[in-house]
Amino acid sequence: MKFNKHTAPPAGFQLAPMIDIIFLLLAFFIVTYQMTDDEKDVEVQLPTAEEGQANPRSHLEKVINIREDGTVIIDKKVYTLDELQVKMANLVRVNKSQPVRLRGDGRTEYKYIVQVLDRCKKAGVWNVSFATGVPKGKPH
Repeated sequence: MKFNKHTAPPAGFQLAPMIDIIFLLLAFFIVTYQMTDDEKDVEVQLPTAEEGQANPRSHLEKVINIREDGTVIIDKKVYTLDELQVKMANLVRVNKSQPVRLRGDGRTEYKYIVQVLDRCKKAGVWNVSFATGVPKGKPH
C-alpha cells in the first residue's frame, strides 16, 4: 500500500501584523513625546547655571512652571496657590516621594518661588529640584 505524503506548504512571513505593531509603537512614542513637551511653559525663560548637571527625569515627576508675574502653571493650566497645594497633596497621597521640578523664570521675584515651595512643603512634597538652562555656547 502506497501512502501519499502530504507536506504542508512552507510558512510564509506575515507582513500585516508586523506593520500593525510598528504603527502602534510609532503612535506610542509620538504621544509620549508630546506629553513631556506640554509640561514646559514657553513663557518661562530659565536662568542659566554653569555648574548644573542634567538629572534624568522620572516619569512621575510633576513640573511646576512659575512665570515672571508669579503665575503658577502645571500641564498648561493656571493654578492659584491654594489649588496648587490641593493638587500636590493629592499627588503625595498616591506617591509619598512625589518628585517635583520647579521651572522658575529668571526674572521671577524670589518671593514667588518661596511661596510655591512653601505650598509644596505644606502638601507634603519633599522631593523638589530646580530646572536651569545651559549658558549659550556651552554643550548640553
